[in-house]
Amino acid sequence: MHSQHHIPIQEPSPDGRQLKRHHTASYYVDRVKGSLTTRVSKFVCAIFLGILLFMGVLIFILWLSLRPHRPRFYVHEFSIPGLAQENGFANAQVIFNVTVRNPNHKIGIYYDSMQVTLFYEDQNIGGNSLLFPFYQDSKNTTILYDVLGGASLTVNNDRWTKFTADLAKGTVIFRLELKSSIRFKIYTWRSKHHKMHAKCEVGVGPDGLILARYKDKRCPVYFS
Repeated sequence: MHSQHHIPIQEPSPDGRQLKRHHTASYYVDRVKGSLTTRVSKFVCAIFLGILLFMGVLIFILWLSLRPHRPRFYVHEFSIPGLAQENGFANAQVIFNVTVRNPNHKIGIYYDSMQVTLFYEDQNIGGNSLLFPFYQDSKNTTILYDVLGGASLTVNNDRWTKFTADLAKGTVIFRLELKSSIRFKIYTWRSKHHKMHAKCEVGVGPDGLILARYKDKRCPVYFS
């Protein structure tokens, strides 16, 4: 058996004299091992935290790139022929053309049938169902065109008189609302249904045509 070597350690005594304390070599080996273990543990923890940080940043970037954006609605055309005629309500028509843009990259949108409603002074004056359910690919635009007239447009003489009164001031303001239930498609995954409605304010001039400041103006879109 190997003899254990003792290394003297001097410590002061109560009366000021130096006392010697002896530790074995194994004591110092254990201390070195403990120090190495602590350093390795700290190094492993640092690597683990670095991986977590990297994964967090990567997930955040993916979330930003795959986060669905709402479809964008613009009123491209809107007109009421015969608006300047005194008895035009008898054959009143509202003709409109709305473009719907999917601004997402690699995200498609499924639409259920869309309902359009026309308002004047917050009163419903007509509406109709547009299109059958359809799918809109990413970065794609769909045109919604319709004519409200007859049974789909409830305009009487009193309302027409109000139209012409506003017309004398230069502008008649309407609100076109479009509602649908939509789902987003990301690769093979489909989101739950979201009830969506767009509110488009439209102003027409004396000729019954949409005014320039309202044309292709982006409509607010809401989810409920």
